[in-house]
Amino acid sequence: MEPKQEPKVKFGEAVKITLRGYKEWWNIDTHIIIAPVCCAVVDGLSPFVGIYLSARIINELAGTHAAHTLVTLVLTALISAIVLTFLSAVLQCWKNCQQIHFWFTRKKFTLDKLLSMDFVKIEDPNTAIELKEIEDNEDYTGWGLKKLPRALEPIIKAIITIGAAAGLTVSMFTLRVPEESSLAIFNNPLFLAAIVIALLGITFLAPLFANKVGSYWSYYGETETIGNRLRWFYGQGLSQHRFRQLDVRIYRQDELADVVLSKPGAYSPGTLISKWAKGPMGLLNAASGAVSQVFVGAAYLFVCVKALGGAFGIGSVTQYVASITALSGGIAALMTELGGLGNNATFLQKLFEFHDIPNEMYQGSLTIEKRSDKKYDIEFCDVSFKYPGSEDYALQHVSLKFTVGQRLAVVGINGSGKTTFIKLLCRLYDPTEGEILLNGINIRKYDYKEYMSIFSVVFQDFQLLSEPLGQNVAAKMFYDEKKAKACLEGAGFGERLLEWPKGLETYLYKHLDEYGVDISGGEAQKIALARALYKDAAFIILDEPTAALDPIAEFEVYSRMNEIVGGKTAVFISHRLSSCRFCENIAVFHEGKIVQRGSHDELVADETGKYFELWNAQAQYYTA
Repeated sequence: MEPKQEPKVKFGEAVKITLRGYKEWWNIDTHIIIAPVCCAVVDGLSPFVGIYLSARIINELAGTHAAHTLVTLVLTALISAIVLTFLSAVLQCWKNCQQIHFWFTRKKFTLDKLLSMDFVKIEDPNTAIELKEIEDNEDYTGWGLKKLPRALEPIIKAIITIGAAAGLTVSMFTLRVPEESSLAIFNNPLFLAAIVIALLGITFLAPLFANKVGSYWSYYGETETIGNRLRWFYGQGLSQHRFRQLDVRIYRQDELADVVLSKPGAYSPGTLISKWAKGPMGLLNAASGAVSQVFVGAAYLFVCVKALGGAFGIGSVTQYVASITALSGGIAALMTELGGLGNNATFLQKLFEFHDIPNEMYQGSLTIEKRSDKKYDIEFCDVSFKYPGSEDYALQHVSLKFTVGQRLAVVGINGSGKTTFIKLLCRLYDPTEGEILLNGINIRKYDYKEYMSIFSVVFQDFQLLSEPLGQNVAAKMFYDEKKAKACLEGAGFGERLLEWPKGLETYLYKHLDEYGVDISGGEAQKIALARALYKDAAFIILDEPTAALDPIAEFEVYSRMNEIVGGKTAVFISHRLSSCRFCENIAVFHEGKIVQRGSHDELVADETGKYFELWNAQAQYYTA
């Protein structure tokens, strides 16, 4: 089996995509581009300074032996070597410093796209598959945007090498053999042209063979991403993730890993790539090396024959042999790197197709009125919603209005539409039918970011960062310590905070600090609630806010909820009905519809209603 024709992207498109990639890197971090270019210029020129001066010294030794000239040449060679070596070391250090955060800046490119992408696209499984394929190609094989900075230095260095070598080689062809010599045929322009064409032909063959080998790796790396991902997970991810260790040990999931890892991997003996390596890839590599040696031999022969004919002295022989060999190496390196970029264009194309996924959600432009009393009215007007690709309605004909300061409980069994209701309220999705109004205006007309700013949400699957507690609460590097502490106390975390010597500077978890503190699920939920309070938004939405708390802690949180929330509107999403006693307004969801509205006392009195059924199913937890 042969790999598909490479490159898959046409030449013109490959150039366009690659240039766009370098432009993206320039926008991300200009130093990632400038540093390798500077290193390449210095490192590319350095050898030729030595070659040129060494040839002058040898010619002087073989010629007039002028002491003053020799001293000048030797000192010049010595000083230039010291200066260039020092400059190269400084630039390499600078480049290495810039590339320390190379991986993080690369990831930011994708992160920025994800943060700006319509949420509906984020939840689309196809988006996750595309993103994972892109990351696998970069992490496992080095293709994609990741390859560009690493290819830049050898490309620039090759160009510098070609230019400098050509400059030192030109006189080899222009200096004439004395006409009386039997080797005067080397002065014939046609003969010289034939020699140049032959040398260039040999030079271009080697990288062509090497690039063909690269196409095998490119094709195979693309087709084996699933196998690589599977082996990585069972080889490292399963064992290194401490949160999986409980299940791994109890259920002996390591036996699954043994089975997977015992099977031949993507690059094991007997696989397709190993057969290619022993067959066409091996032959192409051998041919590339052999052709390179043929060039070296031909260059030595041509230079020595012209020197033998009297065209130039022995010092020039060293210059020409070194220069023409470097010229060939520079051309070969340039061809190889450009060929690699051609193969890489396929992976860049996938990255940019992902990056260019258009946002279809209307962003709006109206400014939300900054009211001192935070007077906001939200109204659902006959709202229905289907998730993309689904034929079934997740919500149907929902009409509901609530005002600032109210406590609204949204209850129902799992799958009744509660979380979907919140996603629509926060405008993570737009309704399929109907509209949602803020102060009488369709929320689609408001500036999207401004609209999002009026909500604080504790999602059911919230996440905290392995950062100091204060930064987790404020979601900022710099924050108001008094406000952060007050929010933590309001969320019921005050006593635990007093136990930590470093207070708000205490790291959560141990990923970034060996003295970090591991917290329980209930403690994490309280911190998430404090984060919602710190934002000081007009609406606080709590999706299963006490799911990880014990009944006592749950009662404490709810009994202080009015104090915690203050004059803000609070929306509680829960299938545990203990929250309902603290809310004057309850909406009961069932099968995507609101089937009941009212206070706790009103709803529990209706023995035929869904609320009465749910309450009595859980009554043992809430009655004395």
